[in-house]
Amino acid sequence: MPIQHEEAESSARKSNGRAEQIAQTLVLAVLFAVPALMCAHAAIVNDPDIWWHLRTGELIQSQHSVPRIDSYSSGQAGTTWLAYSWVFELAAVKLYQWLGMVGIVAYTSGMILAITVALFHLLRRLQIDFSLVVLLTFAACFSMGRLYSPRPWLFTVMFFVLEMDILMQARKTGRVRELLWLPVIFALWANVHIQFIDGLLVLGLAWVETLAASWEISGASTRMQPKWMGLALAGSLLATLLNPFGWRIYQAAYELATQAGALNKISELQAIPFRNATDFVVLLLALGSVAALAWQRRFLLFETALLVFAAVVTFRSQRDVWVMAVVGVTILASMIAGRETAAIRLPKLGATIAILSAGLAMLAGFRMMQVNNARLATDLAKSMPVHAVETVRAKGYAGPLYNDYNWGGYLIWALRMPVSIDGRAAFYGDQRMDRSMATWNAEPDWASDAQLTSAGLVIGPVKAALMQILRMNPHYQLVYEDKVAAVFVARR
Repeated sequence: MPIQHEEAESSARKSNGRAEQIAQTLVLAVLFAVPALMCAHAAIVNDPDIWWHLRTGELIQSQHSVPRIDSYSSGQAGTTWLAYSWVFELAAVKLYQWLGMVGIVAYTSGMILAITVALFHLLRRLQIDFSLVVLLTFAACFSMGRLYSPRPWLFTVMFFVLEMDILMQARKTGRVRELLWLPVIFALWANVHIQFIDGLLVLGLAWVETLAASWEISGASTRMQPKWMGLALAGSLLATLLNPFGWRIYQAAYELATQAGALNKISELQAIPFRNATDFVVLLLALGSVAALAWQRRFLLFETALLVFAAVVTFRSQRDVWVMAVVGVTILASMIAGRETAAIRLPKLGATIAILSAGLAMLAGFRMMQVNNARLATDLAKSMPVHAVETVRAKGYAGPLYNDYNWGGYLIWALRMPVSIDGRAAFYGDQRMDRSMATWNAEPDWASDAQLTSAGLVIGPVKAALMQILRMNPHYQLVYEDKVAAVFVARR
């Protein structure tokens, strides 16, 4: 009887263990699928920048070289412009050629799925409690909701998560092997998005911590030796130079970082407005990280410096909320004591099964939510001058073109005509952006805008102040108007 009782208990434990493994796999599949399905539901194709990125991808394909000189702007054509996101642009245009506008949504959803998986991998290696890892992963993904658009910054988020995963393990174990991946990551990162600079800064912080540890400075808690972290930093720096522009990519990064005026003009560069739930989750992650560090009752150099860096970057610009999202959950996962009774018990292929299930759910979601080219084209025409462009092309109206800042990227793609301005804020500079905004707001000196007075064609939002002025101006003729856009041609 005792033997039978033990066998029964053993069988029950195995059965409960299998049930728990299956349950965790199902939860993980849902976790991976939900953020990707949120992207599919939003189905954003009216992003103002994706269209000039697509046009750049086309140019790279046709010319077999990466642009270094601008050909999109009527006022600054021929000046230096570095297409530093060229790998993203090639990938984006390939998806567009393959799937049409569905490819744009597929890129966003696919990247968010990859980021979610990478976040879970990062946190599961820092925290034993499965429920807490799932909660923190979802919180990070949810807080980044405003970034769910087809931009190269999604690659930056993913590469940053991978970097944090490598650094946290290297600091904890002292093993060098994973550091070998960092130069590979930075070589790709520098050809996809300019914010690889953020990753280098964090890697620099990790190296400083190793120096502090070797000098026995309080707060440095790393097992990594300075020489190995220093070699990883040096190798990553050299790897970033493996791009078509070499060291000049750092000049482009400097110009972006020092263009203070754009922070007050472009909504995505402004501070977090705290108008929706995602913003408050970012704040909670920041406050939670501060509390977790304070609870340790000892100074932690790397984590504290990392949190300060994340706070400065995130609360300065809402497009950088991903920094606090990733840093916040990393600190919380590493500081909170998890429950051993709720440990991660995924089966050997559990994560793989969850990823495949999430991918299938995403495909099903595209069909159920009618994410198709016909619907996306209809949605695009509600916010972009789709029909206005059709009229201009059919009538053969000639430029030079004067256009709104937010529509410049789409007009580069759809009209194939040099624009007066587009979303490349650093390229145009504060002065040109100020001039354009003043004109479109019909400020008293609007008529002194040289680009407007020399334009043969004006396309802009139908409700813009400038459009109301042009209606009464004898030098311009209204040739097209709908609920979105109006088109004027100059009378010569």
